Amino acid sequence: MDLGIRGKWAIVCASSKGLGRGCAEALAAEGVNLVMNARTPGPLEAAAEAIRTAHGVEVIAVAADITTETGRAEVLAACPAPDILVTNAGGPPPGMWHEWSRDDFIRAIDANMLTPIALMQATMPKMIERGWGRIVNITSVSVKAPIPVLGLSNAARAGLTGFVAGVARQVAKDGVIINNLLPGIHDTDRAKALDENAAKASGQSVAEVRRAREASIPAGRYGTPEEFGAICAFLCSAHVGFVVGQNILVDGGAANISI
Repeated sequence: MDLGIRGKWAIVCASSKGLGRGCAEALAAEGVNLVMNARTPGPLEAAAEAIRTAHGVEVIAVAADITTETGRAEVLAACPAPDILVTNAGGPPPGMWHEWSRDDFIRAIDANMLTPIALMQATMPKMIERGWGRIVNITSVSVKAPIPVLGLSNAARAGLTGFVAGVARQVAKDGVIINNLLPGIHDTDRAKALDENAAKASGQSVAEVRRAREASIPAGRYGTPEEFGAICAFLCSAHVGFVVGQNILVDGGAANISI
């Protein structure tokens, strides 16, 4: 299927590895030019060059912390009027309710709620002027099935979901389509870190923790960044004009939620 987005420009946040990289790769395979962002220059430049070579698209790499005003300004200076925006940022650390201070919550909300909102506010006016735009926010399965040890993430991502529920319906008539992707467990550094934390807490090996988590997923495995990226690319396509403000689970069936 031709997704109808060849030649467009996309900003993809946190895209040097993991789910962001999967999204960048999938968009580039459809002929989309990219502004790729991540904090660390080396891995980001390597990922950008690999995508240029593989897909022949233009790729601008911007090493910056997207959760800061300065970082967002640098990314937007490289592409002030993208056709596509994919927001993404690392999640806050796991823990228990009594361990978190107000500052911990502020940091989580700033990174996983206010940063994507700021990026949407910065990019949507030009999308509305052109009558076309696509925004995909990478959030978490915890939006629909909160994860006890990820209370900071649960809170921040739920706030973003509430914002998107309103704004997506306000701008759909202008051709700007916003949806959220809710990943479950994928084979990324984040999943590995969570497995390691669970292993330490339980006294099990990391391999034992992973086997147990895989057994809890109806698909019987962790997801891959590549298949996640393919779904993201479709949500950025010309074919989703009637898919508005949705929270789409990509979790192998782990969250037993039918609504």
